[in-house]
Amino acid sequence: MELEDIWKPTYGPGPEAPGSSTPGLVAMAHGFLRLVQPNALPTELINFEQSQSWFSQDNINELLLYELGFLVCVAIGVLLIVLVPLVGCCFCCCRC
Repeated sequence: MELEDIWKPTYGPGPEAPGSSTPGLVAMAHGFLRLVQPNALPTELINFEQSQSWFSQDNINELLLYELGFLVCVAIGVLLIVLVPLVGCCFCCCRC
């Protein structure tokens, strides 16, 4: 295995589905990832050679917009983690 220049990495094409005995699950997982995050990472926003000046409001907004799909999934997950036990407790305690 060759070591490449870590400061200027070269990127290949996007991830491909690996060969698997369960192609339906692999296709479903990759379909979900393409739905949640369809765009490539905006690498021009992340520049570690500069000091802390890249933390401008525009850059943060663009990165949050890039991660919007995952943020929505996390919000739905947290909502379900809170609501499911609460509704279950109401059904168990208030059996009307």
